[in-house]
Amino acid sequence: MVNIGYHTARIQGQITSNIYRKLVEKISFLPIKQSRRIHLNVYAFSCERDLPVQVASIRSFIRYVGIPDKFIVISDGSYTVHSRKILSQINSCVEVIDWKDLANQSIPKYIFDYALNHPHRPTMAMWRRLAVFMSLSIDKPTIFTDADILFFPGATDLINLCESEDKSAWYLPDCKPSLDERILLDETDKLNPVNAGFFILKHQLDWLKPLERVEKFIDSPIFYTDQTIVHLAMHNANAKALAEDKYIIKVDDQFIYTDRYAAKHIALRHYVNDVRHKFWLNVGL
Repeated sequence: MVNIGYHTARIQGQITSNIYRKLVEKISFLPIKQSRRIHLNVYAFSCERDLPVQVASIRSFIRYVGIPDKFIVISDGSYTVHSRKILSQINSCVEVIDWKDLANQSIPKYIFDYALNHPHRPTMAMWRRLAVFMSLSIDKPTIFTDADILFFPGATDLINLCESEDKSAWYLPDCKPSLDERILLDETDKLNPVNAGFFILKHQLDWLKPLERVEKFIDSPIFYTDQTIVHLAMHNANAKALAEDKYIIKVDDQFIYTDRYAAKHIALRHYVNDVRHKFWLNVGL
């Protein structure tokens, strides 16, 4: 039996995505009704293919959270000059920087080897992202967000977390373990899986300790190796899980028409591949 709701949602998502892509330059010029300024930095890692998604994500962040000191879009190296201009005209806080310009040359050489030469392009991109994670000086509350995240009215909760005296890191609990088990040494390492698509830092993490396992136990990373490093670094730092009823990463509504979780009270939803089409059911201008 054909699942009409599922296929209708996918078709609608594709149509909306295509329209948004065609109009993305005009959309980026539209004013966002927001005057609240927030003293934090935001970093997002994305590529040319993600341009419409990245524009929509930034606009939703500004609309529902506020205008950060900086919203840095880290290019994997593929953004064109024209696309950089489109992103920068969303708001004066938005900058686009190539990952190589942020990556600290003092980090281990093999990380650059994976970031530059790994034969699997998605894995290569994730190591470029990891190189940036490791390189940044965290001098104020800092948010890392993937492009395929939409923010909702409940995202004002992020202001409270960032402004609180609590110096803990905060991570997005994953809906299922997506980890490289080759570098997990015991069963407790698998508990409370972390999704690397969104987190909050108030100080830099120790990335080298989990990376020691990569050097010791594997010849080549897979797609989830970098996320496993984030997972281990977060738990080594005693990071706290964001509330799962407000910070959503779920796929159990994949085969129905509606978005089961989109609502005013939530802070965000990470629209991972299985439910990427639902991103476009909820995007605003």
